Amino acid sequence: QREFTQKKTFTSWINSILAKHTPPYVVSDLYTDIQQGHLLLDLLEVLSGQHLPREKGFNTFQCRSNIENALTFLKSRSLKLINIHVADIIEGKPSIVLGLIWTIIFHFHIEELARTLACTYNQPSPACSSAVDSSPKASRSAKKSAKIKERWKVSATKALLLWAKEQCSLHGSVSVTDFKSSWRSGLAFLAIIQTLRPGLVDLEKAKARSNKENLKEAFRIAELELNIPRLLEPEDVDVVNPDEKSIMTYVAQFLQYSKNLPESEEDMQEKVREAMGWLATQEKKLAKLLVETETETYYQKYKEMMSFMETFNQEKIPFLPVLSSKRSEAELSEGQQQMREEWDKVISQINEWKARLDQMLPSPLDSIEAWLQEVERLQAEDLPDLQDPFKAMSAFREIIVIFKGLMDCFDSHLDTLRSFKNEDENNMPLVLPEKLEEMKRRFSNICSTNPSTFLEYHYGLCSAIANEVKLKLNIWDVKYGAKESVESLLENW
Repeated sequence: QREFTQKKTFTSWINSILAKHTPPYVVSDLYTDIQQGHLLLDLLEVLSGQHLPREKGFNTFQCRSNIENALTFLKSRSLKLINIHVADIIEGKPSIVLGLIWTIIFHFHIEELARTLACTYNQPSPACSSAVDSSPKASRSAKKSAKIKERWKVSATKALLLWAKEQCSLHGSVSVTDFKSSWRSGLAFLAIIQTLRPGLVDLEKAKARSNKENLKEAFRIAELELNIPRLLEPEDVDVVNPDEKSIMTYVAQFLQYSKNLPESEEDMQEKVREAMGWLATQEKKLAKLLVETETETYYQKYKEMMSFMETFNQEKIPFLPVLSSKRSEAELSEGQQQMREEWDKVISQINEWKARLDQMLPSPLDSIEAWLQEVERLQAEDLPDLQDPFKAMSAFREIIVIFKGLMDCFDSHLDTLRSFKNEDENNMPLVLPEKLEEMKRRFSNICSTNPSTFLEYHYGLCSAIANEVKLKLNIWDVKYGAKESVESLLENW
């Protein structure tokens, strides 16, 4: 039953995507149609907007080549294709085909949509980081997101579920806790429709109807009024254990619809006003804290900062959609530009506060903190991208010397940190234990990334040397006349 439902749902989803292909393509039997490879390539081209290489024919070699091209493209996007092989797809093995299509749906449909919710629901999306990141390593970490993507698979599911719960929570007793039995009554689908398009459904009447009647009504309204393709039938959902993947695929289309809804200028202005008021409050709270803690011990100052940041990060969540707008400066209204400037100002003040506290650490922690920041700064910096190979060689050699010099102090600093006696003459703590743990974690992070950092520096140096050699060889690729002049050039080089 589960396999049958997935095949039907996934086929309908693929057909809704391939309707945008030129020419449109309709899948009749997923297990058979996928064997030629053209279906996969067409689907991936529409989803990615890229043109992929393909063989035009339909013989065994050409079909195999097309499937290999599709799988290679998916792997290039860091997707793990576990136990998915070309031979199994050519044979049309149901479990393998359905596993592959689910991987594509999750990555291109569900993850991409849920990513827009990441900040709102505080999930670790690769594209969304905390407003205040204490580690300068963040920029490099964003580029190396393989581990984050693994976590994000769980988070994308959670973000989509939280979104669905939020839509349903506006309608009292409609509860959503999963992508299985929560949807069996049809009320959750109807509640989401009512939130997105108020007035289309009567939830009180729906509570008196049967599951199948509600599901039939929800799918009909979604298709006719919201233009959401009917991927499911009532009998697919009104079962003891509905298929989770099929329901997620369908629910994600409602999220897609909500993202496409135009937001009125009046609503946007109201959100900007609310955000500006909140930012002004945060700025006052911060200024007041700085004055009140002026004569406090380091321990108390750091504790106050931690408390402020915890509240700040919690309160900012409702404002993140408007604060993290991806619009360019030219597209922003005057109010939005002022809000962005105010946001940058508050974040700058928080970072300055933290930097001052780091400088006030008791000895020898202050020098260890300075060392940590210098190493993290180097690791976070982009590698030199100099067009002149000779300058690039010099730059990489200098970086390697600096980094090696810093790493020579790693063990001694770590030993000092571990042996630090965290109490004053009155047996009171000098530093918050959370700060000491944070510093130890940063040592662990540096230790784990140290080999790859060195490797990147040496790779850059070797590349620069190779480019310099090629440059010289290209210059020499002319007739120089006598043997002696050529030997002289070689000797000089």
